[in-house]
Amino acid sequence: MKKIFVLAAMAFPAVCVWAQDNVNPDTYIGAQLSNEDLNGTARYVGMGGAMEALGADISTIGSNPAGIGLFRKSQVSGSFGIVSQEDGKTFQEGNKTNASFDQIGIILATRSGRHGFINFGFNFHKSRNFDYVLSAAADAVNGSSQNRQTYINLLNNMDNNGEIINPWKESQADKLNYKLIDIYDDDGQYVTTQYVDAKNYQLDRAYTGYIGEYDFNLSGNINNRIYLGITVGIKGVHYNGYSVYSEQLVSSDPMLNYVEYRDNHKITGTGFDIKAGAIFRPMEESPFRLGVYVHSPTMYKLKTSNVTSIHDQTEMKKQVVTDPMEFRLNTPWKFGFTLGHTVGTTLALGATYEYSDYSTMDLRSITDRYYDDWDGYYRDNSDTDPVMKAHTEKTLQGVHTVKIGTEYKIDKNIAVRLGYNYVSPMYKKGGVRDLTLDSSGTLLASTTDYTNWQDTHRLTAGVGFTFDQFRVDLAYQYQNRKGDFYPYQHRRTSDSNEYLSAVDFDGQRVSNEASAVRVKDNRHQLICTLSYTF
Repeated sequence: MKKIFVLAAMAFPAVCVWAQDNVNPDTYIGAQLSNEDLNGTARYVGMGGAMEALGADISTIGSNPAGIGLFRKSQVSGSFGIVSQEDGKTFQEGNKTNASFDQIGIILATRSGRHGFINFGFNFHKSRNFDYVLSAAADAVNGSSQNRQTYINLLNNMDNNGEIINPWKESQADKLNYKLIDIYDDDGQYVTTQYVDAKNYQLDRAYTGYIGEYDFNLSGNINNRIYLGITVGIKGVHYNGYSVYSEQLVSSDPMLNYVEYRDNHKITGTGFDIKAGAIFRPMEESPFRLGVYVHSPTMYKLKTSNVTSIHDQTEMKKQVVTDPMEFRLNTPWKFGFTLGHTVGTTLALGATYEYSDYSTMDLRSITDRYYDDWDGYYRDNSDTDPVMKAHTEKTLQGVHTVKIGTEYKIDKNIAVRLGYNYVSPMYKKGGVRDLTLDSSGTLLASTTDYTNWQDTHRLTAGVGFTFDQFRVDLAYQYQNRKGDFYPYQHRRTSDSNEYLSAVDFDGQRVSNEASAVRVKDNRHQLICTLSYTF
């Protein structure tokens, strides 16, 4: 056994050096970066986002670009507010309530002929707000522990001669646990390797940061019957997750009754996408209209880094620091169909359906760089990680989004709004964060926990006031989402009912079971939008 751990310790730094340009995170990290919130102007949010056919709101620049073609006058607007986590708490940099700057943009409407317009638009909005504090605690099932999982992973990663098969299948969390499960005598000589049972666990994590989207739009209309638009988007990622995970251990050693893991994980980078859409009025005398739109994958180039350490009740035992490593992420295509109708000048009705298949999300490793003589820039090539790709297909699924909204004008200067927004689950039932894969996504994993979030329900309401060329809009959004949290892998694979297990050196089967803990992501959001039409 001593030879095994010496080899494992030597392999890790060697792999890190070689893998600087050949890594990618795992499925669950990619899913967090691919998801989007309902955010934008107060009018858009107040109607549940169901404005893709109604248009004439700057937030449609990022959903159905043709909606910008319905503007008849130029406009500038900005949105801000607060987001509060229900039942949340303060942990490190994470707070229950946070101020948020959500949107700023401008539309320039120019007439083209007697009935046509060509419009130009720019808008920034926060497509993803990561601010969230996750807390979970439970008793350990049959003494299961994170270090026991490392012990099982080790057994499953050895050949018949007791040699490590592939160091890529050992996560950073496993490397830290070697300090706990490797046993030495008073003279520093290796004795044995064994896991330690746990009584319970506690996790607290503060997510902070956001994804900011900068959209540039060209749109217009033909005879007020056909509206076309295209948007080029640039996204900036600012993600940070700090966590403290601890276990109370069952041990005869008084110096080994508690273990704590601290992790600070950062992801930064940029991406771009293209969105195209159209709106039609099929009947010339009717305001009823329908629309379609499509979003290309967002093609991200990102950097990931972390500082992770393991502690007992007296001191830090070991720390792993990874320098920024680059990878690529391509999110799924998105398709939308939308309906809109107005009744006179008092009532507007909207409905939208979107579909995006997250099982097609593509985490890519950068393989090499080259200098492009044509434009004088360094570029790189990337390849899909086939192992992680197969895992993504087993873990994620197609997502259906339904938006319904209405606006009623009490008089020409006051409007009230209601909306509902539903998003089906991204994660398949029984999905697991598999850290036994032969993938660089395993090598980069500095934590073992994961959450399978279920469907999302959003209820919205709003009111708008018009003062000549100025308008003030207010909106409220309540989001309800639940999920199943696991401290570590609870099944062998996403499509298996067997617990993760292995046969030890005495021929006994060792398993590690983890039951789900129900967690919530319920939020209240208030948004105010100030706009000026000219």
